[in-house]
Amino acid sequence: MSQAPLLSHASVGTNQFDKVAVFYDAVMATLGCKRILDYPGAIGYGAEYPEFWVQHPHDGKPASVGNGTHVGFTAISKAQVDAFHAAALAHGGKDDGAPGPREDYGAQYYGAFVRDLDGNKIEAMFWDESKA
Repeated sequence: MSQAPLLSHASVGTNQFDKVAVFYDAVMATLGCKRILDYPGAIGYGAEYPEFWVQHPHDGKPASVGNGTHVGFTAISKAQVDAFHAAALAHGGKDDGAPGPREDYGAQYYGAFVRDLDGNKIEAMFWDESKA
């Protein structure tokens, strides 16, 4: 029996659901993902099943950003990382680390960081085996 993936899913809260839905529809498409499930106040994105959720907080209170918290997505190429970053900026996201190598994370690491419309930090990263 093989090991199941470490994570089932991750989620971020939003205070501007309709706008952030447009943002994530564009950004997640750059990674080959789409809306898998829609619920009132929640969207699940993934390639085959919902692995990343954007939603109003369940407790009904305003969403807030965790200091030191971010969600990192796997890209299959540097071009996907670049497209992720560009789509995020084009849809109102804020740059938090332009695409490029991150030598501190290893020679193989290539990533980009952005803040979504609510300030949640998200990342796309590519692990370049040719740099091993």
